[in-house]
Amino acid sequence: MTTKEMIEQGRTYLGIEFGSTRIKACLIDESLAPVAGGSHSWENRLENGVWTYSEEDIIGGLQACYADLKKDVADKFGVKLTTFGGMGISAMMHGYLAFDKADKLLVPFRTWRNTITGEAAAKLTELFGFNIPERWSIAHLYQAVLNGETHIKDIAHINTLAGWVHFLLTGERALGVGDASGMFPIEGGSSYNGGMLAKFMGLDEVKACGWQLEDILPRIAQAGDKCGTLTEAGAKILDPQGDLKAGVIFAPPEGDAGTGMTATNAVRKGTGNVSAGTSIFSMIVLEKPMKGHYPQIDVVTTPDGADVAMVHCNNCCGELDKWVNMFIEFSKLAGSPVDVSAAYELLYKNALNGSADCGGVVAYNTISGEPVVGLGSAKPAYFRQPDSAMSLADLFRAELYGAMAALKAGNDILFEKENVQPESITGHGGLFKVQGVAQQFLADALGCDVSVMSTAGEGGAWGMALLAAYTCEKKGEALADWLEARAFAGMEKSTLSANAEGSKGWAAYMAQYRKGLDAVKVLGGI
Repeated sequence: MTTKEMIEQGRTYLGIEFGSTRIKACLIDESLAPVAGGSHSWENRLENGVWTYSEEDIIGGLQACYADLKKDVADKFGVKLTTFGGMGISAMMHGYLAFDKADKLLVPFRTWRNTITGEAAAKLTELFGFNIPERWSIAHLYQAVLNGETHIKDIAHINTLAGWVHFLLTGERALGVGDASGMFPIEGGSSYNGGMLAKFMGLDEVKACGWQLEDILPRIAQAGDKCGTLTEAGAKILDPQGDLKAGVIFAPPEGDAGTGMTATNAVRKGTGNVSAGTSIFSMIVLEKPMKGHYPQIDVVTTPDGADVAMVHCNNCCGELDKWVNMFIEFSKLAGSPVDVSAAYELLYKNALNGSADCGGVVAYNTISGEPVVGLGSAKPAYFRQPDSAMSLADLFRAELYGAMAALKAGNDILFEKENVQPESITGHGGLFKVQGVAQQFLADALGCDVSVMSTAGEGGAWGMALLAAYTCEKKGEALADWLEARAFAGMEKSTLSANAEGSKGWAAYMAQYRKGLDAVKVLGGI
């Protein structure tokens, strides 16, 4: 059967992911290979001290992305999209969306990027004996309670971005366990932690709110569960032109961490992945529970409920992109313009020629705060030793190191204090598009092999499409086994090992990086 026939007969699967800078759609056929895609660029904005996207941004962006997918399908195959075998929604995790009984959004969406819940996160961590990061939905909710915000008494439901878009399309208030684990701690891989729910509801200030936390959280679903179908109203939201038919089966909505694990075949215990784009985070599936809890490490879950140690850093490629754009601007001034792809290739690969310790140059990519290294607020910065050569290779190597430095700091704790050592790490996302550069630096930083698959550029939208296919195809097999057999059999990948000199250089770089953190903290307050 041809791909065109599969599309016409609805034998395809669609994943849509709301990333920080781009909404992306990925359509796969029965071979699970991407056959068409769509995208829409967007940006969060800082309004009244809160990083947010408006309802109009979200719904309009969804429609624009889907329209772009329709066009791609029409251009490639000459057919009109009317249905799918299954589909699913993914989005950046955590954050806070609160609704009243009429499903009206009570306050603007508070994204994962905000670092405004320090008091609540610290108190809940102490109360639970479990690390609650500032990004998590429960930290945002409790901070709003502590702040005495007036909307609290009107809350009927809270959700993540993926969960809310899923609700708009299906009418179902459900959330995949991986995304739910960024709202509130999970136990048993399938439910919110009962003891912690009771502790939270035992707080006097929470009792006064008039709701039960269990009632306002979305229900939890696991990978493979059927999680509603596309409604008539949902079809009109997604495709205002009216071509899309209702009735498509939905997978549980998931967070970008869960789709990243799926897209890198890293849901089995002992495996891990690093996702690197606007933010950077590592996910290592734990063989056994952690003994301690650390503010730098979140415990979340895979889409099928296994415990994962997550080190999430707010900043990654944003500052690097600014530097690349500056050199592109210079090339234009010099009369020899270099296109974007060539600029990244030149600058990144030249960084391999830099000193292993970056020659005394240290970079901080901290466009926003970075709690993993103790920065509640910050500004991008760099410093160098007075006698450093300040070569272009050293500068860009330092910027690439800076994009991973907070991630290394968090994983050093995991490796040293919990004796966690993953069997494999797979990298994906924009940082790895230039072959062999960030991949090598990450291997040196973590002291283990790092692989990048041929599908590294597909990202979470492809991972969500795979989860949609699993929902429709599952016949009792575990997610890890299904992925191994169906999606990744024979997949091409490149693997780089840690280099002793590179790892030694990282140690020297991190020593200087840590010494400068107090100065960056001061800059953040200016």
